[in-house]
Order: sequence, then structure tokens, then C-alpha cells
Amino acid sequence: MSYSLQEIALFLDAKVQGDDLIRVTGLATLQSAGSGDLAFLSNPKYAKQLNNCKALAVILESSQAGDFNGNCLIVDDAYLSYAKISSWFDSAPVETSGFHPSASVDATAKVDCTVFLGPNVVIEAEVCIGAGSVIQANTVIGSRSIIGENCKIAANVSIYHDVRIGSRVTVHSGAVIGADGFGFASKGQQGWQKISQIGGVVIGDDVEIGACTTVDRGALNDTLIGNSVILDNHVQIAHNAIIGDNTAMAAYAGVAGSTTVGKNCVLAAAAHVVGHASLCDNVQVMAHSLVFKDINKPGSYSNAAMPIMTTSEWSKNSVRMGQLNKMAQRLKKIEKNNKD
Repeated sequence: MSYSLQEIALFLDAKVQGDDLIRVTGLATLQSAGSGDLAFLSNPKYAKQLNNCKALAVILESSQAGDFNGNCLIVDDAYLSYAKISSWFDSAPVETSGFHPSASVDATAKVDCTVFLGPNVVIEAEVCIGAGSVIQANTVIGSRSIIGENCKIAANVSIYHDVRIGSRVTVHSGAVIGADGFGFASKGQQGWQKISQIGGVVIGDDVEIGACTTVDRGALNDTLIGNSVILDNHVQIAHNAIIGDNTAMAAYAGVAGSTTVGKNCVLAAAAHVVGHASLCDNVQVMAHSLVFKDINKPGSYSNAAMPIMTTSEWSKNSVRMGQLNKMAQRLKKIEKNNKD
């Protein structure tokens, strides 16, 4: 892989400072970059690494470009530009169309001729798979499910029946889409009565679902995942949940049944939302927080075993939590002096 700085600049709509004919052969951090690499600076705390950077060129924002004498690409958002150009240097194998001889495709399934099916893939009855999609080894697509165009379903994924997935969706290994939600009615001392989960799962376009993440099917209505949602590894989406467009959920985050999460929300690592709660658009829930009631105002929220509050309030209160022992000792001393 070799690209001129001019080619990269055109793609990123960047301004070149230096020699636009030099050719880049790799992508690396400021600290590890070699003579053929393109690096980037997005976090100001790493700016001091520019002085000793050996990269062929660096992606910089205009406020940083004056501090660097080497070749650079000047952009509005260095991290976003790095994200965009990273695909040019991705060495992951690209599968061509074709069905592996060991793949099992039901006669009633409709699989576009441009689809790739890996070893031991199982495509059940009445499944539809759109053009350009890749289904890798040992993955099972359940009856009547629909996979859109240019999807990438990794190895060992289980997609149950009546799941609808949009276009350009990536599902990583070990993910399970459409398993039964956790629905049971108590029979008292006689145990539990299972509630049949007769809904499905609907996933929008441009979604990424991480490894070992689970999206349960609905009990009655469908579980809904909006467009451009990103789910990290080990995320749990329970039955009948609704996740709005552009929402991101980090590892071990989870939402219980019938939860609604609005658009453009962020659930940080191990953040959880109880069943039937609703989050409005543009809410950020910080790591290890538990949301147990509706949030109707956009903003950043934290609790970590404390009542839900804005992050600024939580920061102040968390400091005071560490002062409680000293405060209690002072109070005890004051009470003793008053008695005396």
C-alpha cells in the first residue's frame, strides 16, 4: 500500500504543508511512526511528541500546524480524519463472492449471487441476503430473517428467526441476535411459566455490533436498533428495548426490557438502565452508573451507587463522600463540647 500525500489530502479535504508527492506506506502513532508512516495528533497532551516524531507526515489541526516543520496535512478534525483514512491501510482479508461447498442454503432462501458464504454457514428457510454481504464460517441465519446489502457477519454469529438487519451492518464473532428475552411469569412455589417471545429484532443501517453482544427479540413488539448505532463487545439489549439513531454503548453496558434510549446518546462502560425507563435524546450516562428513572433533559449523568444527578454534581459529591469521616469526627467533637 502506497499513497501520495496529495491523494490522501484530496480524500480528506486537507491542506498539504510540505511535499505533496511523497508516498505514505503505513499509519502509526506519533511515538511509533517510522520514515514511511502517516501519524496524527488529536490529543493535545501528546503534542510534545511532535518534536521527536519520525513520521513521513502528520495529520494536524490548524492550531497545531505552526508548531511542526515537517510534512503535514492540515484538517479541521484530526481524529476524524485519522478514522477516515484508516480504512486505506486495513489489511483484513477481503472475501470475494461465492459459496463454500460446506455451506447449507435452504432451497427457499434468496441469496444474492454476489454474497460470500464461508465454511459451515447455515442459511435457513426464506432467508433473504442482499448484494455484497459476507457471512463468515459457522454462522447461522434463522428462518425468514433478512440481511441487507454489504453487511459483514463474522464467524460464529447466531442470528435467530425473523430478524431484519439493514445495509452496511457489521456483526462481530460470538454475537447473538434474536434470542429469547428474559420473560417469565411466577407460578409461586411451582417455579416459572415461560412467556413465548413472539416479536423479532429490527436493526437499521450502518450499525456495528461487537463481539459477544446480545440483542434479544421482543416479547410482543420488535426490539429496535436505530441507524448508525454502535454497540461495543459484551453489550446486552433486552427484549422490546428501543435504541435511537447514532447512540453508542461501551463494553458491559446494558438496558433492561422495554427501555427506550433516545438518539445521540452515550452509555459508557458498565452503565445500565432499568426496565421501562426512558432516556431522551443527547444523554450521556457515565461508567458504572445505574439509571432507575426517566431522564427527560439532555446532559451528562452519573451516580455509581448514588442517586442519579448531573456529572458536575456527582463530581462534587464524590469528593465530599471522601470527607464524610472527618466531617463526622468534627461533628462528634462539637456535640461533645456542647454537652460539656
